[in-house]
This record gives sequence, structure tokens and C-alpha cells, in this order.
Amino acid sequence: MKIAQVLTASTGGIGRHVASLLPRLRDRGHEVSVFCPDVTTAAQGFAELGFEVLPLRALPRARAAEVVHAHGYKAGALAAAATWGARPPLVVTWHNAILGTGRSALAGRLLQRGVARAADLTLGASSDLVAEALRLGAQRARLGPVAAPVLEPTTADLGRLRLALGSGPDDVLVLTVSRLAPQKNLAMVLDVAARVRDVAPRLTFAVVGDGPERPGLQQRIDADGLPVVLAGRRDDIADLLAAADLALITSTWEARALVAQEALLAGLPLVSTRVGGLEELVGDAAVLVEPGDVDAAVGAVRRLADDPSERRRLSRAGRVRAAGWPDEDDVADDVLAAYRETLARQSERQW
Repeated sequence: MKIAQVLTASTGGIGRHVASLLPRLRDRGHEVSVFCPDVTTAAQGFAELGFEVLPLRALPRARAAEVVHAHGYKAGALAAAATWGARPPLVVTWHNAILGTGRSALAGRLLQRGVARAADLTLGASSDLVAEALRLGAQRARLGPVAAPVLEPTTADLGRLRLALGSGPDDVLVLTVSRLAPQKNLAMVLDVAARVRDVAPRLTFAVVGDGPERPGLQQRIDADGLPVVLAGRRDDIADLLAAADLALITSTWEARALVAQEALLAGLPLVSTRVGGLEELVGDAAVLVEPGDVDAAVGAVRRLADDPSERRRLSRAGRVRAAGWPDEDDVADDVLAAYRETLARQSERQW
């Protein structure tokens, strides 16, 4: 079939998900075009993968597709508007929740409601997103898992990498991989670091990623002398996971966070906030704390730092849990099943 993929600016998880889908859809015999901004094309390498990439202003051309798949609320709204009328079926994947109470959050919720009602099928990356779509009037909605890419083999000198991240051989290195944005609540990482900096074994923290909150985080790290390194955006995630002793997620909301999947796949013990779809993702193979509960996070990090045997147990449990998740091929097959199901329902309505 002819498939149009639509997404707005994405240098992170949404773009990585689409970059995973594209070659798998093509390998299964389908013709795929991509509509997105240049920043997304550059970040995800869509053109290098050999796909037709068109700007969002060309979205009316998506009418020629047999199914349009938009990723995110803005992409869903643009796709619905550009193909309105005798358009192909529209599938929209919801990857994120709308948080906050200000004007932008209100506008986001209005957009969310409109996209829920415009789509022929809504796929939610977590069960709470599916429930929200149905509450807002979605015609049909179901879970649409997003798989983490397979990790590359570790090639780095892990001891040297740890030293570059401020962690010695006897230290416990706590890794956070995240966009430096408000939803990620990275001030909580600094709160934890401040509370454990004088304990033994010594704990050090590395935050990998970039974003608008970097200057403020760095200012506090410098002012308080915190054992935290802001490592910036990096591509050597497999090496970082292998070098670390613990992973820490402090977000106020996540669906199926790729870093949570990557940590368990790599056997890295995880401490995470219990938000969004994370609990249904990791089950009892990670230590979960309530969002914003610094005391609980400090307790969990210290217990694991002091107990290598418990870290090994969580490592084994994480690998077992991860073995039951759908992989990238399973996700591509699930997406194709969603397309066929939606096309079949359209044919039934026409008859």
C-alpha cells in the first residue's frame, strides 16, 4: 500500500520511532513517503535511508496515499486539515500527554480533542493515553507500543568513559538520559545528588541530553558543587549504559520511555518515577517511586549503591522483563495490522 508518515519537529523519541518503522514498512513491500520539517529529516536521516521526504507544506499530496499515519497532536491536526474531505484513513499515534494548566496547555488540550475526533484510529503509546483518547471522543483507540532500537555492541573503554563522566572505578555512576526540559523534572536528579554526595560509596551522576533547561541546571551544579556532569547530546548510548551502575528517571510523565527500555535491555538497574506507562512497562523489574518524592528516590539509590547483589538481581529481572516486550519488527507488524484494519472498516462503510 501507499503510506504517508507525518511528523513535526523531532530530534528524539518520536523521530526515532518513525525511523525504525520506515525501512520495515518498505521491506514488507509498501511504498512510504515522509512529510516533516528539515530539522527532523536531518536528525533522523530519513533521506539517507532512501525515502521520499517532503515538507509539511506539501501535505495535500498525502491525499494520494492509501493511509496517512501522523505522530503527535500537531502532526495529526495538520494531516487532518490538509487531507480533509475525501481523504485516506488517518491513523494518529499519541506519544505524549498534555501537562500543565497554562494557556499553552489549554490550547494543547483543545488540539488533542480535535485530533481524537478526526482520526479513524488512535494508537496510544501507553494505556493512559488510550483512555484519554476515548474520553475525548476518539472513534477507535488502542495501545500502539513503541520499541527501543536494538543496542549496538559496546566498543568503548568503559573505565576511561567513566572517568570522563566524573566517576572513578570505585564510585557508583548514576545515569540519566533525557531531554533537558520541564517534563523531565531534572532538578530532582540534582536534589538526589545533593543529598547523597557525602555518603560511601561515592555516587556520581551523569545527565545525557540537551535542551532549554541546561543553563539553569549547570548554574546550580556549579553553585552547589554537585557531583553531576551534564554530558550533552551523545550517540554512544550502549556504551553509557554499560559504563553506568544505575539508571535514574525523574520525569513527571512518560509513555514507554526509550531509555527505560534501553536500561532493562542492557541489564542496567533502574530507579524511576511511577508515571504514565512506566509501571505497565517495567513491572517489578525496576524500583518505582512517586513523582517528586526525593526522599524515596534517595532511599532507592542509596540502597542499590550499597547492595551490588540487589543490583545484579534487578539486572537479571530487567533482562527477563525486556525479553517479553515487542521488538521493532513486532511494532512494524502491529502498525501494518492497524492500517489494514482501518482500511477494512472504511471499505465496509462505503458498501
